[in-house]
Amino acid sequence: MVVGLINANPVVHEKKERRIRNAPEIIDEKAEETIDQQEIFEHIRDIKDPEHPYSLEELKVVSEDLIEVDERRCHVRVTFTPTVEHCSMATVIGLCIRVKLMRSLPSRYKVDIRVAPGTHSTEASVNKQLNDKERVAAALENPSLLEIVEECLSPIYY
Repeated sequence: MVVGLINANPVVHEKKERRIRNAPEIIDEKAEETIDQQEIFEHIRDIKDPEHPYSLEELKVVSEDLIEVDERRCHVRVTFTPTVEHCSMATVIGLCIRVKLMRSLPSRYKVDIRVAPGTHSTEASVNKQLNDKERVAAALENPSLLEIVEECLSPIYY
């Protein structure tokens, strides 16, 4: 992880209880599975923070109420809140969320990752980087950055 912490003493919150999704009684093989806020949250809640041994959920960086799903347009927007306004890891966190959703969701979904308005000093720049396909592809070609992303996406064991 990173040496010289930006936020050495983050506030750690309790994790929400996991909710089990009810399976449909009749399975229609032709029907496409619908995606909702809860499912998106389940995919990203356990991503590890790049600086701390806590999940993004425990640090309140992600929450279910900041996820929007437009099933008709196959569009997902995840808004996240860095723990500090000058967080140097905001782009890495957003990249981790993007990669996790790219790997988890059907390819028909367009994913938009945003920093919550007013929560980061370079919000516009971070948002631009996270939603530019070429910048994301270039970032994922960087072995050092990809290693950090993979570490953040690996399971957390308590």
